[in-house]
Amino acid sequence: MAADSNHRRVKFGRLRRIPGSVWALGFVSLLMDVSSEMIHSLLPVFLVAEIGVGVLAVGLIEGIAEATASITKVFSGALSDRLGRRKLLAVAGYGLAALTKPIFPLVDTVGWVFLARFADRVGKGIRGAPRDALVADLAPANLRGAAYGLRQALDTAGALAGPLIAILLMVVFLGDMRRVFWLAVIPAFAAVLVLVVFVHDPPQRAGGDAPRNPLRRAALRSLGRRYWMTVAVAGFLMLPRFSEALLILRGGGPALTAAFVPLVLVAMNIGYLLTAYPAGSLSDRVGRRGMLAGGYIVLALADLVLASAEAAGTVLSGALLWGLHMGLTQGILAALVADTAPARRRGTAFGVFHLVTGLAVLLASVIAGWLWQSMGPAWAFGAGAVVAALCVPAIVIALPRGG
Repeated sequence: MAADSNHRRVKFGRLRRIPGSVWALGFVSLLMDVSSEMIHSLLPVFLVAEIGVGVLAVGLIEGIAEATASITKVFSGALSDRLGRRKLLAVAGYGLAALTKPIFPLVDTVGWVFLARFADRVGKGIRGAPRDALVADLAPANLRGAAYGLRQALDTAGALAGPLIAILLMVVFLGDMRRVFWLAVIPAFAAVLVLVVFVHDPPQRAGGDAPRNPLRRAALRSLGRRYWMTVAVAGFLMLPRFSEALLILRGGGPALTAAFVPLVLVAMNIGYLLTAYPAGSLSDRVGRRGMLAGGYIVLALADLVLASAEAAGTVLSGALLWGLHMGLTQGILAALVADTAPARRRGTAFGVFHLVTGLAVLLASVIAGWLWQSMGPAWAFGAGAVVAALCVPAIVIALPRGG
């Protein structure tokens, strides 16, 4: 009993030591994810059922959208290093994402959906690298994994609440997806308000030794060998991590009706929420690589379950495992970037990291969409399981130690 009490005090003591602005960033992510997932949990079904596009097009739209965000992150991250003002760019990115939300209930062609997703992901790209670098600026080094895990956990709580709210509203509105999309506008603008009022750049961000052009070859080279090895391995690790839109579509058809397809994201985000903070906090004490390798073993198992899934329970079990993988890996990868990059160039470092991993997700989404459309979903998820298994030796052999 005394040991359990001491463990709880240590755990909650670490939470209390995380700065208030990191908590606020977490709640910003929570609110924006409520908004985004109310839309995105229904969007693949909306595209196929109401707009009339194929699965390959869904994979292509989602892959291009995420790659757009990743490319934008390079420039926003470098600019945040140059200006020393990460919050300004975060506000611009979250603000643009909020402004795109009213477009979704108005669309009637795939072109408008693509443009709305494109603008939304540009907003994500503008905010992503500065926000991730800001977490590292604010958090003490010995709490870095915990800080990233906390922000990711709050983000995931929003991603869990969004589909649940979407399901409830689909029942209330008798399957009217456009009315659900309209209500998703509210939490998006609330997120921007919380960011403006409660998040502050740390004083030491003013000035600094960032180069005038952080994207020049010499400046990129100065990020160091350990950082570049981390990015190279992370790019490979994204190849089995194709768009979650295909995960949602796996729940469609015979498994779940349209109103309950968001349960796939609910299951995924339960797994994500359960592991994001504990995994990040534990990685501060035991190291990052073992946690990461375990996450990819879980992803391989998730893909094997989803490859053979037909019943709703099997699909939801696979989605839960997928979420456990996300919680074991996403915050830890961010912490590894912060561990290996120079402090004054973290914005650039996160931007390049997101570019490489985003392009890998684009490639993976297009390949998985093609496999699904030409040979069936079992091939898409089966291939993902094989590549996920190959990620484990890559982590053990090639990934630099962090923390």
